[in-house]
Amino acid sequence: MAVKLSERAAQEVQRFRTEHNFGDDMVLRIGVAGGGCSGFNYTLNFDDSFDVKADSKFECHGVEVVVDKKSALYLDGTTVDWYESLEKQGFTFENPNAVKTCGCGSSFQA
Repeated sequence: MAVKLSERAAQEVQRFRTEHNFGDDMVLRIGVAGGGCSGFNYTLNFDDSFDVKADSKFECHGVEVVVDKKSALYLDGTTVDWYESLEKQGFTFENPNAVKTCGCGSSFQA
């Protein structure tokens, strides 16, 4: 499994899904895109497409997750968690492949 969701992250994904009335065909797509201050940005969005040749699909705490095979190379072993404090909240990424990360936590270098 390339990416794991913490139980708390999965709860937030399910909450968001319910609030926005997403159907069962919508999966959480996690990926990597070029850019950001460190070279790569993490991407998280809902998607209704799955390509068996280009994507891997798995379930984590009741959430269906899709990762394209190219992104999986950079995300192998990554844990997505949910962070919440008085000053900010959002998803965090613990990526063992990242050799450098930026202060915002949404970009990395591998």
